[in-house]
Amino acid sequence: MGDLASAIGTRSQEEAAIVAELKAGSEAAYAWLIGEFQQPVYGLVYRIVNDPADAADTTQDVFLKVFRGMKHFHGGSSLKTWIYRIALHEAANRRRWWFRHKAKETSIEPVESDGPSPGDNAMQVALTDHADSPFDSVAHHEVQHRVEIELRKVPEPYRTTLILRDLEEMSYEEIAEVLEISLGTVKSRLTRGRDALRQRLAPYVREVGRELGLTAPEQRNLRSPVAGGGRRVEVMP
Repeated sequence: MGDLASAIGTRSQEEAAIVAELKAGSEAAYAWLIGEFQQPVYGLVYRIVNDPADAADTTQDVFLKVFRGMKHFHGGSSLKTWIYRIALHEAANRRRWWFRHKAKETSIEPVESDGPSPGDNAMQVALTDHADSPFDSVAHHEVQHRVEIELRKVPEPYRTTLILRDLEEMSYEEIAEVLEISLGTVKSRLTRGRDALRQRLAPYVREVGRELGLTAPEQRNLRSPVAGGGRRVEVMP
């Protein structure tokens, strides 16, 4: 316990030093900030707005907000939590703008690219809360791609909670801070989001499960364990 407290204290001191450098306008500190957070923020934003160009523009807006708002950051939360909160806010604004304007000109369905999307590496370990995650580390690219598609259709606020927990691998406490909600609400949203994702994936697994090496059991239970390639996959029928 003492070692853990010491490690936490060291990280807090390091972050405080970085924040001080950022507030002082250090170019080296800002270069570190971009190198540390640009790709994670882009991946998070992309999963909300579902468009690479919009995600890139929004990511730029996020860092402008971070740079301009750094003087107002007083360490009430971690730097990561603060940046992610800004990123989610900007992504939500972009998505609302998209539905008001772009959706009038184009289909509101997300583009389903045949190529890999940002965060495909993360999807290999997606949904890895081994206790009750819909998938326990699914490696097949086609299945990964389908999970991405169905995840986009999970309604808010459950989708964002799933992304933060199962893709960004944030703790419940971090998610609560980012979304400014209670731990109980985090857990409730996560449970409902995973159930929604299971329901969306269940028909797909029944349709192509055998072809992809996912063999569903004969009996349809409320929670059906599906075995595939030595892994257990849970879906809701």
